[in-house]
Amino acid sequence: MKTTLSRVSRLVLAMGVGVLLAACGEEQPAQGGSEQQSKPRPIEVATLERQDIAMDKSYPSLLRSDEEVTLVARVSGLLEKKLFEPGEMVEKGDTLYQIEPDRYQTAVNQRQADLESARAELSRAQRDAQRFERLLSQNSVSRQQYDQALADRRVAQASVAQASAALESAQIDLNYAEVQAPVSGMISLSMINVGNLVTSGTELATITPIDPLDVRFQLPQRDAFELRRQLSESTDINDIRASLELPDGATRLTGHLDFLGARVDKGTSTVQANASFENPDGSVLPGQYVRVHIEGLKRYDVLAVPEIALTQGLMGPQVFVLDEDNAARARTVELGELAGPWQVLLDGVKPGDRVVVGDPAGLKPGMPIKPRPFDGDAAALMEQAQEEKQAQQKQKQQAQQKPQAQGKGANKSPDSNESSAASGEEDAS
Repeated sequence: MKTTLSRVSRLVLAMGVGVLLAACGEEQPAQGGSEQQSKPRPIEVATLERQDIAMDKSYPSLLRSDEEVTLVARVSGLLEKKLFEPGEMVEKGDTLYQIEPDRYQTAVNQRQADLESARAELSRAQRDAQRFERLLSQNSVSRQQYDQALADRRVAQASVAQASAALESAQIDLNYAEVQAPVSGMISLSMINVGNLVTSGTELATITPIDPLDVRFQLPQRDAFELRRQLSESTDINDIRASLELPDGATRLTGHLDFLGARVDKGTSTVQANASFENPDGSVLPGQYVRVHIEGLKRYDVLAVPEIALTQGLMGPQVFVLDEDNAARARTVELGELAGPWQVLLDGVKPGDRVVVGDPAGLKPGMPIKPRPFDGDAAALMEQAQEEKQAQQKQKQQAQQKPQAQGKGANKSPDSNESSAASGEEDAS
C-alpha cells in the first residue's frame, strides 16, 4: 500500500512539473514578442517647414490652327496650272495656281503703253507752257493763250497719273493671276480642277500650318494667378516648359508657354493660355484631342510631405507625427494638390511637427520610432519603398513555393519506394 501511494505521488509530482514547464515554455515566447514590439522601428522622419513646391499640371485641349488659310481666287479666268501635290508641305511665297497669266500680262503691256503716251503728252505740254511764258514776257502772245498752255500741262499731268494708276491695277491683276502661298504649311486637296473657269472669290484650297503648332488651352484661375505671380517675380514666360501628349501616350512634343491671358472667363473661371510646339515631322495635326503639360509652375509657402507618408484612417487621410517620446501618433490631415511625389497638406499639421515620411506600412499609434534623417528626395524614397515591397512579395512567393515543392517530393517518395520494392521482388523471383 505504501508502495502504491508513493508511485501515485511521484506521478502527480511529475505531471505538476510538466505543467509548470509547459507554462514557462509558453510564457517565454510572449516575453520575447513584447521585447520585439518595444524595440523602436527605424524610419525616415522630417521636420515640417514651409517651402515652394514645383508643380507639373496638365490641361485638355483640342488642337486647331489659328493661322489656317483658305486660298481664294482674286481674278476671273480659266485655271491653267496647278503647281503642287495635295498633302505636301508648301513654303510661303510658292506659286500654287496660274489663272490665265498671259491675258493679264497683255493688259499690263497695254497700260504701260498708255503711260508712255501720257508722259510724252506731258512733256509737250510742259515745253509749250515754258515757251508761252517767254512770249508773254515779250508781249508776243495774249494772257489767254498762256493760261491755256498752263491748263494743257495740268491735263497732261493728270493723264500721266491716271495711266500710272491703271498700270498698277493691271500689275495687281497679273500678280493675282499667280496664286501664291501666304503661309507655310500642309496644303489640302484642290477644290477646283485645271481647266475650270474661276471668278473672284472662288475657293481653291486650304493651307494648314503645322510647324510650329500653336495650342490654346484654359488654365484654372488659381493656376493662372500663381503663374502670373511667378512671372512677375523673376521667371520669363519662355522659361515655362510645356509638352504635348496625345491620347496614345506614344507621341509627345516639347515646347514652351508663350502667352497668358489677363482676363478670367466668367462662364468657366479660367484664363486663356497659348503654348508653341515644334512639329517638324507633322506627327501631330489640328483636330486632335491632346493634353498640355506645363512644367515649372510653383506653389509658394506650403506644407508638403512625400505621398508615401499618407495612410487612410477612420477619419480620413492621416500621417504619423512623433511626440516627445518618439512615439508615433496618427494625425488626420486635409489634402491639397499633388505635386509629383509630394502631397500638399492644407490642414492638420503645422511647421515644426516631426512627421514620419518613410513607408508607414505596419505602423500603429503608440509604436516607438527611431528617427532616420530624410534627405528631401521624395521620389527616391518612394522608389526605395516600392523596391522593398517587391522584394517582400518575392520572398513570400518563394516561401509559398517551398512547401509545395516539398509536398511534391513527399508524394513521390512512397511511389519510388513501392517501385523499388517491386523491382526487388522481381529480382528475387
